[in-house]
Amino acid sequence: MTTTLITGGTVVSATGRSHADVLLDGDKIAAVLRPGSELLGTDLTASVDRVIDASGKYVIPGGIDAHTHMQLPFGGTAASDTFETGTRAAAWGGTTTIVDFAVQTYGERVEDGLAKWHELAAGNCAIDYGFHQIIGGVDDNSLAVMPKLVDEGITSFKMFMAYPGVFYSDDAKILKAMQVAADTGLLTMMHAENGPVIDVLAEQLIAAGKTDPYNHGLARVWQAEEEATHRAIMLGNITGAPLYIVHVSAKQAVEQLAIARDRGQNVFGETCPQYLYLSLEEQLGASSEEWGSFEGAKWVCSTPLRSRAEGHQDHMWRALRTNDLQMVSTDHCPFCMKGQKDLGLGDFRKIPNGIGSVEHRLDLMYQGVVTGEITLERWVELTSTTPARMFGMYGKKGVIQPGADGDVVIYDPNGHTSIGYDKTHHMNMDHSAWEGFEIDGHVDTVISKGKVIVDDNEYLGAKGDGAFIKRGLSQYLI
Repeated sequence: MTTTLITGGTVVSATGRSHADVLLDGDKIAAVLRPGSELLGTDLTASVDRVIDASGKYVIPGGIDAHTHMQLPFGGTAASDTFETGTRAAAWGGTTTIVDFAVQTYGERVEDGLAKWHELAAGNCAIDYGFHQIIGGVDDNSLAVMPKLVDEGITSFKMFMAYPGVFYSDDAKILKAMQVAADTGLLTMMHAENGPVIDVLAEQLIAAGKTDPYNHGLARVWQAEEEATHRAIMLGNITGAPLYIVHVSAKQAVEQLAIARDRGQNVFGETCPQYLYLSLEEQLGASSEEWGSFEGAKWVCSTPLRSRAEGHQDHMWRALRTNDLQMVSTDHCPFCMKGQKDLGLGDFRKIPNGIGSVEHRLDLMYQGVVTGEITLERWVELTSTTPARMFGMYGKKGVIQPGADGDVVIYDPNGHTSIGYDKTHHMNMDHSAWEGFEIDGHVDTVISKGKVIVDDNEYLGAKGDGAFIKRGLSQYLI
């Protein structure tokens, strides 16, 4: 087995930072050598296979993106990143674990959807991966199968209050699934938007000739997100099931989460980089010679971008500081403009919903450290440690300590990253949703289970480096 010594860096955790050397033995962390360690004075450099100098840099646990959609069928097409291309892009950006979504839709068996996702991912991933299970059709069979998911290492499932006719579940179905979750320890993940209301508003906008991408956000009003978030919380309160609201974008939805958490309810929320940095105003003003006003389709996602004038973005940053929101994932669901997003030319309802960000999450969140929105420790907590705890991987993932997987990122705060399609872009897309963003930092080295897979702007990994992670129950419950 290969041994690696990372020397001279500052190890950053969710609780602090210290100058320390990190010793990797095979695929595990063998030791963290801080001042006073009996091994620190020994000449380990002569006995290991590889020495990495991290002087002046941060040594952090590999990023965990707990919300991705590789190859997701949606809107008559499928997400453009495969498990191979998407996990390779994630590795470039310092993410060493993803949790994707196996899909069960109306009329399908949960077991069949899960088996298909295992087939898509097995042997194709550059980094480790786990699954949540989408329960798109709540019936006697799916309710009976849900408890068995825990034995498969799939300890969370997702439901939708949006997308009638595709994934939508009404309150009665959600209640039944949450009752199973309360009995088994499964974590309920919820897409919280009032889908039937949104569909009516969208139909009315189209009838009025308002077809451009900007109207996607006008149809998906913040009230529909706040209402659904409150309703999901109340159903969780009735059943006692822990609840995790995905991709929170409206400040009013955050307020509902904060109220429930103050009551002591096991309710959690994530946001995404797009809701911290992008807005409806920029989407409205987006235009290009090639696409005209349809350029805004690059930023069509659900939940949608919100108005900067209404203060949603500032509120999201504040919620991350106060722990009213616990995590930042990407909801990575990429679609190309040509042949995919352009399905919605003339009707914003037909634009596949999704933004590609899996490669940039660590950088975008570090920029929040630079600007003073979050601390260095909170950066690590949001992007690695809490995802590991929330989804039953902590101790193995999300921390630099002896016995943990050798997932380590060396991040240079004095480096620089220019994001753009012709710059740092490895996702399988024909554009970048983050074109022109400048980051005051750089992912220098990425190590996955002891193997260097990115170093000095060179990809050294391979298809199949990653393996399926069987997750335990959530380690974050109150």
